[in-house]
Amino acid sequence: YMQPFKPAGLFGGARLAKFSSPMLRTAPLALRRKGVNPAKMTAAATEKFEFQAEVSRVMDIIINSLYSEKDVFLRELVSNAADACDKKRFLSLTEGKGQEDTLEIRIKADKEAKTLTIEDVGVGMSKEELVNNLGKIAQSGTKQFAEAMKAKESGNNDVNLIGQFGVGFYSGFLVADKITVITKGFNDASGKTYKWESEAGSSFTITELENSDEIKGASGSKLILSLREDAEEYLDDFKIKSLVSRYSEFVNFPIRIWSSKTTYEQVPDEEANKDLKEGEEPKKKTVPIITQDWELQNTQKPLWMRPPSKVTPEQYEEFYKSTFKAWDKPVTVSHFSLEGQVEFRAMLFVPSQLPFELGANMFDENSKNMRLYVKRVFINDNFQELCPRWLKFVKGIVDSEDLPLNVGREILQKSAVLRVVRRRIEKKCIDMFADLKSKGGDDWQTFQKNFGKYLKVGVVEDNDNRQDIGALIQFPTSAFPKNASTLDGYVSRMKAGQECIYFIPGEGRAQCEMSPAMDKVKDSGYEVLFCTEPLDELCVMELKNFQGKDLVDLTKDEVKGIDDVADQKTKKEEAKQVLEKVLSFLQAALGSELVSKVEVSLSLRDSPAGLAQGQYGMSPQMQKYMKARAVSMGDSNDPDFLPPGMPSILQVNPEHPIVQSLKAQVEAGQDGE
Repeated sequence: YMQPFKPAGLFGGARLAKFSSPMLRTAPLALRRKGVNPAKMTAAATEKFEFQAEVSRVMDIIINSLYSEKDVFLRELVSNAADACDKKRFLSLTEGKGQEDTLEIRIKADKEAKTLTIEDVGVGMSKEELVNNLGKIAQSGTKQFAEAMKAKESGNNDVNLIGQFGVGFYSGFLVADKITVITKGFNDASGKTYKWESEAGSSFTITELENSDEIKGASGSKLILSLREDAEEYLDDFKIKSLVSRYSEFVNFPIRIWSSKTTYEQVPDEEANKDLKEGEEPKKKTVPIITQDWELQNTQKPLWMRPPSKVTPEQYEEFYKSTFKAWDKPVTVSHFSLEGQVEFRAMLFVPSQLPFELGANMFDENSKNMRLYVKRVFINDNFQELCPRWLKFVKGIVDSEDLPLNVGREILQKSAVLRVVRRRIEKKCIDMFADLKSKGGDDWQTFQKNFGKYLKVGVVEDNDNRQDIGALIQFPTSAFPKNASTLDGYVSRMKAGQECIYFIPGEGRAQCEMSPAMDKVKDSGYEVLFCTEPLDELCVMELKNFQGKDLVDLTKDEVKGIDDVADQKTKKEEAKQVLEKVLSFLQAALGSELVSKVEVSLSLRDSPAGLAQGQYGMSPQMQKYMKARAVSMGDSNDPDFLPPGMPSILQVNPEHPIVQSLKAQVEAGQDGE
């Protein structure tokens, strides 16, 4: 029974119990019948095998499948160079070895040779380290270094190493068909220089370079990429600068790029001065002078690494404008860090103007409002999971060592760590908005004008923070002719005995003020909020209550706190009997397509009648919105696709003269015209 399942290939280490073969499941019973102990037989027959890999195929996967875009190769290689410099700095401090070299990274493109060289004055590598670190795929020398420092109890808090997967080096093959590494190790007593070379196949070569001056300092590495024809764009120093600025702007060590600079000088124009007469001023011409030199690229400092008390408002503003390419001034800033099981630092900015990209689409996926860094190296700015969409307008930076990334460091994997970071960002944003609200003034009003709709989306979509966000939203109100009011402001002005927060949906303030539903609070003098946008109505429907007070729509047929009074029900029944013929006449005249029913309302005062909705019905404004949305998303010519209309309830005022006149005509047998 064992022979057909002899361990081999991919299943070499698998336990036999995992197979689903019927023959295998019945094997133990058959063996016992023959007097054989199946447990002993299994143990004797089990062999252990190491997984094998086809190196060239693995390299192909790393090069062509691990990264979504070629640009990231420079991020990975610069990060490796930064790690090498950090290791050298750390070893110099902890092991007492002198450090005479200036730690920096240099990048130079050679258009004639079609090579891109990345050089660092870091720790370098010995021959053995070249074999182990570059010859073994997915072995991270940086990770091993950090673990060794931890094992020595040296306290590696002062070293900030980036690498962790051991595959970043091979990203160079995204753009190169050959990689050459020339290196001299910091800990190599022989002081020899070696050259490592590979063409992305299954092999590499290592050569000792005698009397070589390729590495000028005590140690370091020079990485030479022989670029492919389709990657010659990386020979342009402007392209290299843009990538360094995007991915490695906040790396600890100076990054210098060999750049061309054009200046213009005035020189004598020999051609124009041939016929120059005596006493005339020589004519000049402007000629371009092209010079090349090392240009420092990463001049910006990671401001989020400083304590908030050490950062001035001017520095926040400068950082905001530089990092997010913004021209406006941030209204407020939140600068904080979280320590514990999850550690990260963050800076959040509220713009003073609506970002341009959100003008046409308030949830534009290309707005890239939140930038994620891992150990000060830029990873991505399009992580939807890092921040809910109702905070799309908030600009921010998150720098963490704990966020779970895929091996290509481009995709943020869902985990408990991510949920912690997301909740903290949400909480800090709400606190930031609340602080802005407490200060009031023009900044708060500007914030509401630009981003108030985002807060209402937050009420609709954020179940965990709904009440906290609800304290920040504003609505036009009958209490103020021009200014809006927050819900807590409404609650503070409520009349004695008032139990609910009342609102009316409508297309604009004027329509709300003219609504017959306003009659329902005329005697009591209750304040009414005006929901003038479809989003307003969705917001109050989701919020339901605030500080223990129900939000009640005055346009409903039964209004809590007004129509549910005990003596009102009795009076309503009496009025219904008196106007029974009028109600029947109106129902027949209008039909069920226009009104679902006709009833008496004792809460109407100046209006003869009004349209109301059932307790679970939508206002006419919301129905229009839903129909328009359905048309925009589907076939407007297909009536079956459109949401069905919802007939309203016609409420009549039994005391109004028009209703009384209609009653007299109906009872007299007239048609009411």
